Amino acid sequence: MPGALALAIDVGSSAVRAAAVDPLGVLVSTARVERPDSHSGLVFDPQLLWSQVVTVCASLAADARAGIGTIAIAGHIGTVFLDERLQPIGPGRGWADTDGVPLLEAALGARSGELLRSAGRPSITGGAGAAALQFRSERPEEFARVRAIVSPKDFLVARLTGEVATDHTSAAYTGLARVAERGWDAGLLEATRLDAALFPGQLPSTSVVGVLGAAVSAELGLPSGTPVVSGGPDGTVGATFVIGERSDLIADVAGTTDVLVGLVGDPEAAPAEAMVNPYPLGGFSAGGATGMTGGALARWAALLGFGDSGTAVAALEGRAPLRPGAGGLRLVPTLSGARFPRWRPHETGRLRGQRAEHEAADIVQAAVEGAAFVVREGVDVLDPAREASIALAGGAARSRLLAQLRADILGRPVVLCGEPDVSLMGAALIAFRGIGAETSGEFDVGVRSPGVVAPDPERVEAYRAVYSDWQVD
Repeated sequence: MPGALALAIDVGSSAVRAAAVDPLGVLVSTARVERPDSHSGLVFDPQLLWSQVVTVCASLAADARAGIGTIAIAGHIGTVFLDERLQPIGPGRGWADTDGVPLLEAALGARSGELLRSAGRPSITGGAGAAALQFRSERPEEFARVRAIVSPKDFLVARLTGEVATDHTSAAYTGLARVAERGWDAGLLEATRLDAALFPGQLPSTSVVGVLGAAVSAELGLPSGTPVVSGGPDGTVGATFVIGERSDLIADVAGTTDVLVGLVGDPEAAPAEAMVNPYPLGGFSAGGATGMTGGALARWAALLGFGDSGTAVAALEGRAPLRPGAGGLRLVPTLSGARFPRWRPHETGRLRGQRAEHEAADIVQAAVEGAAFVVREGVDVLDPAREASIALAGGAARSRLLAQLRADILGRPVVLCGEPDVSLMGAALIAFRGIGAETSGEFDVGVRSPGVVAPDPERVEAYRAVYSDWQVD
């Protein structure tokens, strides 16, 4: 049935994924293309990214492509500089790019606290503002050719439609937006001496930016005239699928990092330690990415000879039930600085308490516990009254042992979201919302039949003491 499906595209640092999804949340066809150029999270090739998107779309089943009626993209945070023909200038900057942070700190100077509060940012961690200052400082002649500064997702939307725009959430991640007003911050632009004309107009994530023209449609093998919806950042878009519009849940999208998202009615009432963003489905959200949690587990798994995280966790499952505390080992999983809620960019990881009797699996347990302790710090900031449950998605949600450990360490019920591709599904939800199409089934948070993992009271008490000891680090 032509026009009945949404094309969801998820641009991650490791791969581009695409899916044709029906209004019940059923995946009709899927495809994936690896991104070997962008694994670092620092830089990527925008032209290659476009080629990867073309390839992944063309890899979907022909009948699924013929039925696409709406498109949305979820993409990692980053920056692309475009010239007057919407062609990239230089490499794209990824989510981990911090090169321009000292320049942005110097530009904000004594007004830093005031301007960061307006931007919904507790700390300067990067973003398009910092990237632009670095580019202008290093290559002023090339920077003079820049006509638009956009996110990777917005670059792709511009290639699809010929229109340059951004969504409110992606705009917030530039560090230059006035979040509560959903617009650009004149004070930040003045302090950085960046021309407001370089930053595109902001739209809700569910707004239609434009439609596919004939040439692009032919290149992708998609119907001409298909609406393209604004979309948003991958972590936040994933949260829309995990928690929808429920304020009694905090989303924990567990991957290389844990992305924590909770809804807030008033951005001014959000915790000072949290990033505040316009939420793609309306209102505002608070939270942030914790820094390397799953990424640290993967690194320890490789160092210890397990190969990957899945094999390492399987070794733990063979030792269940686990005794809280990993035999006295305490591991802080930081690899690239601490983010939400500590915001310590120079913090390093640590392992203490080693004794001769410890085995490799004990270190894996300490890494898993350390990741959960980092998540607890963020969750307790978002909900100090301890009234919310956790909606867990990602790899941890697919392991009963890890989910139980999260429930015991957090001391809260954990609602499991078994969908492995929440950013794709969130993009599909936003694509359908953009054209006013009704959705149900897997898209309805209240109707899904997830598992709920209850915390074990004895283990909660035991982990309370371990957590206090871990915090000494």
